[in-house]
Amino acid sequence: MKTRNTIKIIGLIILGGIVLQLAIGCKSNRKDISSVTPGEELPSSALNSTKKTITQQDTTVAKNTAISSDAISKEAEKEGLVFCRNSETQLVEMTEFLVEYDCCAEVAYGFGNGSGTAFCPTFRQDEYNNEEYNSFVENSFKRVNAEPLSTFSLDVDAASYSNMRRMINLGKFPPADAIRTEELINYFHYDYEKPVGNDPVKINSEITACPWNKAHYLVKIGVKAKEIPSQNLPASNFVFLIDVSGSMYGPTRLDLVKSSLKLLVNNLREKDRVAIVVYAGAAGEVLPSTSGADKQKIMEKINELTAGGSTAGGSGIRLAYKIAEKNFIPNGNNRVIICTDGDFNVGVSSNSDLEKMIEEKRGSGVFLTVLGYGMGNYKDSKMQVLAQKGNGNHAYIDNIQEANKVLVNEFGSTMYAVAKDVKIQVEFNPQHVAQYRLVGYESRLLAKEDFNDDTKDAGELGAGHTVTALYELIPVGVKSNFNTVDPLKYQNKESEEINYKASFSDELMTVKLRYKEIDSEVSKKIEQVVKREMIGKAASEDFNFIVSVALFGQLLKNSDFVKNATYNDVIALANKGIGKDEQGYRKEFVRLVEAAKQLKK
Repeated sequence: MKTRNTIKIIGLIILGGIVLQLAIGCKSNRKDISSVTPGEELPSSALNSTKKTITQQDTTVAKNTAISSDAISKEAEKEGLVFCRNSETQLVEMTEFLVEYDCCAEVAYGFGNGSGTAFCPTFRQDEYNNEEYNSFVENSFKRVNAEPLSTFSLDVDAASYSNMRRMINLGKFPPADAIRTEELINYFHYDYEKPVGNDPVKINSEITACPWNKAHYLVKIGVKAKEIPSQNLPASNFVFLIDVSGSMYGPTRLDLVKSSLKLLVNNLREKDRVAIVVYAGAAGEVLPSTSGADKQKIMEKINELTAGGSTAGGSGIRLAYKIAEKNFIPNGNNRVIICTDGDFNVGVSSNSDLEKMIEEKRGSGVFLTVLGYGMGNYKDSKMQVLAQKGNGNHAYIDNIQEANKVLVNEFGSTMYAVAKDVKIQVEFNPQHVAQYRLVGYESRLLAKEDFNDDTKDAGELGAGHTVTALYELIPVGVKSNFNTVDPLKYQNKESEEINYKASFSDELMTVKLRYKEIDSEVSKKIEQVVKREMIGKAASEDFNFIVSVALFGQLLKNSDFVKNATYNDVIALANKGIGKDEQGYRKEFVRLVEAAKQLKK
């Protein structure tokens, strides 16, 4: 028996040495990913006739299976797997980490037949045809005589911008449904007047000529939330809810999640608390609620996270809320921070089921931050459901700089709400405005009756946040080719209930805003009148930049309303609004526009 055991041990040592030599050989055969093409023949030194599990940094990165091409399924693709074909048409499952950084042969050698040939597939991280976005129809012009009220929920998200940036930087033109113009606008900070008095928000407005139709006006409605220094923010009760399923493997997914959360942990105070919940095939708590002073313990748990398995997102969300409620801090900042690519495929996974579940949690007093990661398999549609229905906000993290922007530089506005259920309702004066169009906010529209209904959910505003909405107006007397209808047969203008009081003759529109204090379910209303005397004033730098971003978003969507505009118009407007730009985000925007212009050729 001892002899057999000794032989086994010696055999394992020899086998380990062979595997190590093969691994080193494979490393020497790595190629820069940009130089590997589908069907390329790779060195025989990277192949071996026996099946082996390849490990890197104690993490299994290849499964011990060789399967036929017929066995590739959509379910496997949902797991974020890619496949490497060798000369016998066998297929090897690989994680995207290896696809992004290594030659296929590095994991394929355990599945070869000694012929010295392996073939690399097309790399999925360079595509986004498996990503999912909600489809919506662009807002059209409304006739003031028929619909004098425009109502919507204020949207503080900016995920669409960084997602668009990621695509353009990869040399891909973004699909139209990935572009939410209001989120492009709200990615940037603007110098709006701060609120005074008891209200935590203030309305700012401005008017300028519409650059893509000089006969029209653009009206900016800007909202500024009160600022609170980070050190004065109340104690936070965070639950990090981290997707560790197979689709999250790789440097742009779980690795980036870990780096991002470390930035946040570095800025926690002793009175702040963090719990960590993970989910793959099932959900579990890996760190009970822990003081922010114990950073090393929190960091260790984050470092231990690895990816693999299916995605039971629904059970993870339920557990995270349960833990957040268990450790609830009265008058504090109670929030679940979910990090995922949104690919839920076990349990609650449909958009309608997620919406129902998250609405149930909305009344718990726990807020939600949704951080999206990854490419090629990103489910933006599910992220939007979570953020919009769960007292939440949504950001897309495409690199560590974006993580620093969202989680450090804009910590207060991202992580601490000062007003909830914020709604806007605008009433247009038919004496001066014939038609209007809300630019963006298609997924945030509300019925006019929802404005005064405190049971209707709306957006949340974080400390120091600025949020902007744009209306394009067609003045009375200006001929329009939009929304033209035949004259009414059974009623005329005189029969419509329109208030033409002389006292309102100088008013263009009235902006009404409703919000709730964080600990209240009863809303408060503030109003601001936009007067005609504002027309003709020079646009501010911020307004010029806002208009440039709005125009860019519409060009990306191939909008019917900006047919005469060009990318050069966007660049000219943006350059007029660069301003101080201390962080360089506006200059980066101009570079993105220039790149998009070339991609569109």
